[in-house]
Amino acid sequence: MNKNSKQDSKKFDAEDVEIISRSLEHDGFLQIEHLQLRHRLFSGEWSEVFKRELQLKDPAVGVLLFDPDRDALLLVRQFRIGMFNDTYERGSEALGWPLEIVAGMVDSSEQYEEVALRESKEESNCVPSNLIKICEYYNSPGGSNEKIILFCGRIDSRSAGGVYGLVEEHEDIEVQIHSYADAVQMLETGEINNAMTIIALQWLQLHRQELLDSWN
Repeated sequence: MNKNSKQDSKKFDAEDVEIISRSLEHDGFLQIEHLQLRHRLFSGEWSEVFKRELQLKDPAVGVLLFDPDRDALLLVRQFRIGMFNDTYERGSEALGWPLEIVAGMVDSSEQYEEVALRESKEESNCVPSNLIKICEYYNSPGGSNEKIILFCGRIDSRSAGGVYGLVEEHEDIEVQIHSYADAVQMLETGEINNAMTIIALQWLQLHRQELLDSWN
């Protein structure tokens, strides 16, 4: 590979995509659009017109809740329909109730930090301090516009635990406290198996000492 390939790579903008048609095909818990489009190729030519389905989702915020005094993490469990088929076919209860960080959707009028605080309270009954932004990323850009914004926040986990969530949103969320070492072990064995939590924990592995120093 040319060592200057990054500098030489073609840059694209909105004019390099042509939407031929766009229609909303499903408007339920999820929204699905059907599109016909074409885009500019790296050669400079245009692609053929092709079809895609796009899942429309509001941005989501995830919060890694970390207790530096106890070197512990607050994680949550709730039923996830996306894991249902694996749960049914493989006969494993654990697959349908993954260990995750606190997370929730962003309303149009909310700031990301506001969502981090609100969701932490609703899902775990803990309100973090010292929020630090980890990153932003697109969860599945091949078929969805969903953007994830991750934070890390400081908590006192001494009295944490229980089951929380909003009944009107059909939430049934169990709070669990795990040591940092145990969380890393579950990450390595694959027991923690969802992208948001994996990314947050890997960030903590890289920045844990820096974080502890800044919070002392």
